Amino acid sequence: METLHLVLNAVTVIFIAVTMFAAGLGATVSALHGVFTNVPLLVLALIANIVVVPLLGWGIGALLSLPAASFVALILVASSPGGPFGAKLAMVQGGDVVSGAAMQVLLASVGSITFAPTVNGVLTAADLGANVSLDVGALVRTVALLQLVPFAVGLLLRRYADATARSWYPSAAAVSNVTFLIVLAGMLLGNWQAVVALLGSLALLAGFLLSALSFAAGTLLATGPPVQRTTMGGVASVRNAGPALAAIDLAFNDQPAILGALAAILLSGLAAALPIASFLSSRREEPVAAETEVRTHDRR
Repeated sequence: METLHLVLNAVTVIFIAVTMFAAGLGATVSALHGVFTNVPLLVLALIANIVVVPLLGWGIGALLSLPAASFVALILVASSPGGPFGAKLAMVQGGDVVSGAAMQVLLASVGSITFAPTVNGVLTAADLGANVSLDVGALVRTVALLQLVPFAVGLLLRRYADATARSWYPSAAAVSNVTFLIVLAGMLLGNWQAVVALLGSLALLAGFLLSALSFAAGTLLATGPPVQRTTMGGVASVRNAGPALAAIDLAFNDQPAILGALAAILLSGLAAALPIASFLSSRREEPVAAETEVRTHDRR
């Protein structure tokens, strides 16, 4: 089991880095400028991910009367935006990969700072009496190393070695797809006991509802064409497990009940987000993936 855990961690790192690298290969500076200068989109995305989704987690936990361990795990997930699966969901749904990847990195960076205060505020209001304190610098460095740097390298390659970037993009996307499937399978194999143990509880339903409602909230609280709006919905629906795992280690002494609930909530969340993304892809005649975005800018 320890070997499986180490292998899964390694593949997860590869998946995150390669997915962001592929997104960078398909991006352009002008496209990113359009995202980061779109103030309404940025503000609404921050509100959706930093405020609305944590409140949804609190509301779902209270509505379902979750036990303390599952409640804590749900709040940890809801309070941690910028999950690396966000860019992947943009690819799956044939969405605006450039906007999705850029927003994911931004939210992960901001979330590394807002995570602990948000968790403390919600858990205090819910009267669970927990206190979370994390090394913000370490979280920011992790986001920079695994998400920002690969994206920037791919972007620079696209800008200064266009032919190479175009030839590498299909291979990077293929590696992203394969490692994505391995990560999903590894999560199921590594946490099946925790998931099975929670089958009779409402934790799985809570994770499913949080992801589905977050997808809706992220889509509604966005501007631009439908493709961009649903991309923002996908980014909101998948959360960043890194800060949540760090909090369980530092603030909750790796309590098995919370760890098991976290795994179950993350998996059930993906079970909600992936079908939505696949359905959106089936309804689109021409997916607006990163390469489509690039070709549009190149013709201008």
